[in-house]
Amino acid sequence: MPVAADHITERARAKLNLDLLICGRRSDGKHELDSLVVFCELGDLLHFEPARELSLAIEGPFAAATAADETNLVLRAGQLLARTCGIRHGAAIRLIKNLPVAAGLGGGSADAAATLRGLRALWDVELDDESLRELGLQLGADVPVCLFSRPARMRGIGERLDPVRGLPDLPLLLVNPGRPVATAAVFARVQLPDQPTLRPPLRGCDGPRSCAQWLAQSRNDLEPAACALLPEIATVLDELRGLSGCLLARMSGSGATCFGLFSDRGEAEAAAATLRKRRPNWWIAPTVALGDPR
Repeated sequence: MPVAADHITERARAKLNLDLLICGRRSDGKHELDSLVVFCELGDLLHFEPARELSLAIEGPFAAATAADETNLVLRAGQLLARTCGIRHGAAIRLIKNLPVAAGLGGGSADAAATLRGLRALWDVELDDESLRELGLQLGADVPVCLFSRPARMRGIGERLDPVRGLPDLPLLLVNPGRPVATAAVFARVQLPDQPTLRPPLRGCDGPRSCAQWLAQSRNDLEPAACALLPEIATVLDELRGLSGCLLARMSGSGATCFGLFSDRGEAEAAAATLRKRRPNWWIAPTVALGDPR
């Protein structure tokens, strides 16, 4: 059973939509998007080892909410890569599930992307990054950007990716009320804007404060629909905006996770401690979105 390595580890970083603009609806019913996407230090972790069959074991704080069957994108990604490249052996995959499920953080897509990267290395597959992203699109619109895993502008249904330069590291507080919201249900309720927002050019964004001022000119067009389906999202946003040092609060993706942007990591961690006292049943996680300052 030839393999390139006997053990591979990949991190599946949380994907955060700093904004999400709906630009229209295609003839097939899918929405055209324009979103600025970043990736956080926080994420799931995947380990890959050679095996005769493809298998998945899940552990971690959100393991109980994650199915280890054929519906899991990790197994689907492995099967797709094996089928595409004619791989006849398997892999034992262990997923450490640190991110909440159906939370607007691209957790499943990030896991699938990490699986494609990890198994490409484990199986010594000759497939370049562009081909891997094209393959990933078959699994979901967010998989290509999760394979890229750097600040990017994502357009179309997720297939058009442009690197975003000049973005600093952003200290964040991620908050989820502990209830999932289905992406399909949110999109089914979304109202197309009369005039799509045109994002201003990224200039002078040299720190979190100036970045917050720039982001304030944009929005997440899914937020009203998600709040109507799950009013707790509006409560999370109100709580974030009331925290000392919060520069901007917004929902990520289709929810229910929201983020607060802070000037430094210390302020985000202090805000997390304050909010945990008030909302002990919420998932509250300070982290940093990794920028690209070039």
